[in-house]
Amino acid sequence: MTRPEPLVVRTDRDGLAILELNRPRQLNALTFAMFEELAAHVEDVQKSTETIGCVIIRGAGRSFSAGHDLGDISEGPQTDRMQYEGRTVEQLASLPQPVIAAVRGHCYTGALELALAADVIIAAEGATFADTHAQFALSPVWGMTQRLPRRIGASRALQLMFTGAPVAGREAERIGLANLCVSDDEFDSAVARFADTVLANSWHTHVANKRLVRMADEVPLWAGLAHEAYRSPGVGPDFAERITAWKR
Repeated sequence: MTRPEPLVVRTDRDGLAILELNRPRQLNALTFAMFEELAAHVEDVQKSTETIGCVIIRGAGRSFSAGHDLGDISEGPQTDRMQYEGRTVEQLASLPQPVIAAVRGHCYTGALELALAADVIIAAEGATFADTHAQFALSPVWGMTQRLPRRIGASRALQLMFTGAPVAGREAERIGLANLCVSDDEFDSAVARFADTVLANSWHTHVANKRLVRMADEVPLWAGLAHEAYRSPGVGPDFAERITAWKR
């Protein structure tokens, strides 16, 4: 009996975990079964801070993801499933390691919510972002109304939500939806270089920075400053080694 292809393929190399959505013929449309596999990988990565220092989430083939599979949606409201999928997106966002969403091709609606869970979005020029919830009379449940305004501002986020208008890679970079946009030909190498740069720096500091920044989103400035000062984990275990290397 032929073993089915995994819906999420994980590849590890030199401290980097790559999670690849693997339904390329369906433009990596998201299904509940895909979320089950993604959640298992995310849970394992969360426990692996000593061996995994950075995560990339991407799609196989020519698209990141066309969004939530309409076949799944057409089965009607399934609250337990939607909550599970939303929790998986939040688990990805809550990983202690830096998370990079590498977006080429389509990144629509549920897929955009998934990409927004990343700390950094790198887009190919040919990438297209859109929120099409309103076209199908759907309400977001995976974080769109919370993460998109925090990334690009409330007014612009509502514009995208109201219209469903697509945003190309360069425009996504201009409005702050994507951190970086590169040509399609250079996309894979640019993503790899960015990840290598992250991995070359202190993993200890990355974890601390991410936790402190996340905390700052939830409290007033004065409380965030106090949290940074008094809850800092201090220097990392490789501090002295890094300082010595810099002095040479």
